[in-house]
Amino acid sequence: MPRENIILRCTECGDENYIGTKNKRTHPDRREIKKYCPKCNKMTVHKEKK
Repeated sequence: MPRENIILRCTECGDENYIGTKNKRTHPDRREIKKYCPKCNKMTVHKEKK
């Protein structure tokens, strides 16, 4: 199965806020998404956790 679960971590505070999936076959690199962080109380860049 090429689809895997990923955890998104805030780059500013390091809090793990979101869980999602991605297709490893079509997107082999790490994802970076701008999402809302409730701990920072603002929109920040979230990166895929290794």
